[in-house]
Amino acid sequence: MSKVVIIGAGGVGNVVAQKCAQLPEVFGDILLASRTQSKCRAIAAGVKEKTGRDIRTAQVDADNTAELTELLRHEQPFLVINVALPYQDLTIMDACLAAGVHYLDTANYEPLDTARFEYKWQWAYQERFKDAGLTALLGSGFDPGATNVFTAFLAKHYFDEIHYLDIIDVNGGNHGYPFATNFNPEINIREVSAECRHWEDGGFVTTPPMSKKASFECPEGVGSYDIYRMYHEELESLTLNYPALKRAQFWMSFSDNYLKHLEVLENVGMTGIEPVEFNGQAIVPIQFLASLLPDPSTLGPRTRGKTCIGTVVQGLKDGKERIFYCYQIADHEACYAEVQSQAISYTTGVPAMIGAKMMLEGHWLTPGVFNIEQFDPDPFMQDMNQYGLPWKVIELDSFDLA
Repeated sequence: MSKVVIIGAGGVGNVVAQKCAQLPEVFGDILLASRTQSKCRAIAAGVKEKTGRDIRTAQVDADNTAELTELLRHEQPFLVINVALPYQDLTIMDACLAAGVHYLDTANYEPLDTARFEYKWQWAYQERFKDAGLTALLGSGFDPGATNVFTAFLAKHYFDEIHYLDIIDVNGGNHGYPFATNFNPEINIREVSAECRHWEDGGFVTTPPMSKKASFECPEGVGSYDIYRMYHEELESLTLNYPALKRAQFWMSFSDNYLKHLEVLENVGMTGIEPVEFNGQAIVPIQFLASLLPDPSTLGPRTRGKTCIGTVVQGLKDGKERIFYCYQIADHEACYAEVQSQAISYTTGVPAMIGAKMMLEGHWLTPGVFNIEQFDPDPFMQDMNQYGLPWKVIELDSFDLA
């Protein structure tokens, strides 16, 4: 009952493997699988050096449901922790159903041929997982993930009804490159260049990407940053599960340097997702660009600074308007010292481990497909404090990014 299969051997996969290995009483048997087994072996060597534990590795194509099903039937794990590409969510869910295995991921499914961030494809699996007696936990990263749990925690303990939600993701880190992305370049650029959607007055409002800017002062000396409104998938589930919300927005910080590089790359077509012909071969521009940029998993040794990610919730408590901010600050260098990863991968990988722990321990184990905020936030929040992501809640006198 304590065997897990981790699929994905990038920066987040390394963090998940390292953090799971730190808890042998919960994760008794760990298999790390990826299309490139050499990456799995490199991570396993790092886990052995840090924790003294041996984790096994395997080669598997997560795009191939039959191949993945065969692996899962042979291994018979309790849970698959999916930290592969979002394009592969559905094939992995199919394999879990075929093999009778619980499922967890950190990001919603995206079609390969269009930049659309929606849960509808995965929500459609609700009855199949329910009938199979299996749980699928969606979005157990940081955002989505911890930010959803922050919202649920504030709604449970600080409000009678929540009306306004602002999720604010600030990365105050500097890796020294002229242009690089902190996680998978293809996913990052697709996310940033997509049309913005925010929730207001009962529906989603669409605006041009990065068209609304604000300034935000992070607590604890992290600094002041320009943040831009963009769409992120947790808005879809949170507005569904908290129907009293009048407005919900997602904000992320970007430097002028990052935005200028991105603008130029967009102008010359390098962020395109449609194949183009080049020397008789079909090449997807954004995939070619991703191959030229620094691998995010290599940024750890050179990244300095801190992240500050949290949720500002406004609503009613005992008939009075209140504003609370729940946030977490992570130091890039401290994360690297622990698991050889910068804080972006760390803040995604630790919640994935905690979500898996919630399922293995039976706290969050109900047949069906669920977003993370649908479960009791309290044990997850306790584990964030214990396993590397301490958080704080403060009350604000005023707040407005409208």
